[in-house]
Amino acid sequence: MLARISTLAVAFLTATSAASVFAPKKSNNSSMGKMLSGAKVLRSLGEEAEVDLTSYEIKFEKCQFVRAYNDEMAAAGADTVLGLQRFIIFKLCPVGTSCEYNYGEYIVDMEAFLQYTVEYKQEEQEAMCELCEEACYYEAEEEDEDEDEEDEDEGDDEERRRLASKDFTRKLADAAAYANVDCDTCMSACQKIANMAENYYVDASAYINCQQLEYESDDGAVFYAGPMCGSNGSKIKIGVFSDEDCMFLDGELDVEDYLVDGDGIGWKLSHALLKTTYDNTEKIQCLAENEGDDDAAAAETSEVCRNVYEEAAKCEKSHGFVDGIDGNADYYNEQAANEALVCEYMSSLQSGTYSQDGEIVIGGTSSYSSGGTATTGGQKFALTFFILGTVGLAVYAAMLHSQLTKGGKADLSTQGGAMA
Repeated sequence: MLARISTLAVAFLTATSAASVFAPKKSNNSSMGKMLSGAKVLRSLGEEAEVDLTSYEIKFEKCQFVRAYNDEMAAAGADTVLGLQRFIIFKLCPVGTSCEYNYGEYIVDMEAFLQYTVEYKQEEQEAMCELCEEACYYEAEEEDEDEDEEDEDEGDDEERRRLASKDFTRKLADAAAYANVDCDTCMSACQKIANMAENYYVDASAYINCQQLEYESDDGAVFYAGPMCGSNGSKIKIGVFSDEDCMFLDGELDVEDYLVDGDGIGWKLSHALLKTTYDNTEKIQCLAENEGDDDAAAAETSEVCRNVYEEAAKCEKSHGFVDGIDGNADYYNEQAANEALVCEYMSSLQSGTYSQDGEIVIGGTSSYSSGGTATTGGQKFALTFFILGTVGLAVYAAMLHSQLTKGGKADLSTQGGAMA
């Protein structure tokens, strides 16, 4: 069960990684602030400037790792000063459209995105199974009751008949409410969820924060599990890392080979819930459900959309997003000042500047494997060309320097002879 996540402090982006499940590590450092050194940190929107997103839905675009300078690692004297930053790019699209105009594009810390969207999908899943149990088990109970009624004595008193009739009316009302419930589908899905542990499955969403695995290697090496980008950034998977902050991915290792419990029994991952956060089959709607009886209640933006929107860096103006910041001129001015940097940075991430594990790709073309990159023939040629060209220019510069130096000495010698 997911615990209710309290609203995180709004920042341009929160720091990556956390030590425990669903408990994000807080930091005063903004990773996006480091990536976009010219950008200012945005303030919280506040109630008076809340954006109406009720007619929009979240569309996942890309997962991307980026290796960049990390001042904490540098100060600690780590073997490398390049830390791993994890980003999710998503869009807010008008509901039911192809998202070609009047949309916003955003980049947010992966941890924040997964915290909010996994919680939302978990609650949605629980509500579905509760409804399924009410509708479908109720149907089975009705069948049992019908069989019992056949055996009842026809001489029941009038009071019993009256109560039975009243109960039957209530069931008919419930049946109308459950008319859209597909019992075969939901019962099968919910039973699989309920029986996961018995079948030695663990939900992949349990590892959206970096966690140490119980696996013990012969050489004493310790392994950690955490989210990673897969399939050229179109998916989010769980990978194996060598450090407690999940900064160093070992793309050659399969996490299921290291999922064991205290008794040494191997487990497998169920990606059914995690997949719903990125596959866009059923997009997250930003219109909050009205849980009360007031049909005329004002539409409100769902908590998940409000949270990811507030934490994300925004690229809106160039996409004609008409429902952007309103009612807070100071916040809007800060957003406008940052927007050009944000849009440019997102464009670089989408164009293949970085490989799947965050390394800069030379030549602009990337070839992805399970967690790393393979250098293509074109990249090798480009790299060789640049190296040889650089060496050639260095040799040529040295030759010019030598000639100029000799020429200068000759001129001085001639001048000196004339003066003598």
